[in-house]
Amino acid sequence: MRAYALEKTKRAIDLGVELGAGVYVFWGGREGVETDAAKDPLAALARMRDAMNALTAYVHDQHYQLVFALEAKPNEPRGDIYLATTGAMLAFIDTLDHPDMVGVNPEVAHEHMAGLNFLHAVAQAWDRGKLFHIDLNDQAFGRYDQDFRFGSCNPKSAFFLVKFLEEVGYAGSRHFDAHAYRTEDEEGVKDFASGCMRTYLILKDRAAAWRADREIQTLVADANAGGRLAYERLDQLTIELLLGVRS
Repeated sequence: MRAYALEKTKRAIDLGVELGAGVYVFWGGREGVETDAAKDPLAALARMRDAMNALTAYVHDQHYQLVFALEAKPNEPRGDIYLATTGAMLAFIDTLDHPDMVGVNPEVAHEHMAGLNFLHAVAQAWDRGKLFHIDLNDQAFGRYDQDFRFGSCNPKSAFFLVKFLEEVGYAGSRHFDAHAYRTEDEEGVKDFASGCMRTYLILKDRAAAWRADREIQTLVADANAGGRLAYERLDQLTIELLLGVRS
């Protein structure tokens, strides 16, 4: 890590700690290539490792109560960003000098851009004890980074994500890394912000209803016991519950 960049980041860490921050999120948007002729990927990974080792050592030496959360993204602004998925970030963390100080910050849009299942990425991070932060928004597959209002594009995916976070007892920040449509005025931005929070709370309520639904739970229990795998019926009941025709 170049000396000036290291010192600048240290100053940012100092300021964050002074203001009470407990998590420092890293998104390496510039850390990638348009052509592999430009960089040696092993050298690039080594530089990223050196940078994280230097920063975790600084935080450790300063006795700061701060952890780092690495945010994966497959592309944009670089054609191919290094460590493009949450799973890749988790593997990278194991190579660091202070892996206990580093986790991940999965973002809905970044996994959906590549057509991946966000819930599975979050579950893997949680299983490893590395879900330090989360970015909630929405995204259509194959598009640029859209940062839509949470749940506005893929409500069923959002439902299972909220269900998971609530059931495992995730206690961290639920951060809405999103923005209103660019046509919105000040009131529209407020509608956007309240919409993100309202959708999360609605899905939290729907998750509780899903767990309390006798027919749904009978199907789940039957499948888990080696009985009939009634996944079509189970999925249909989930859709009906989300659409409000099943109380």
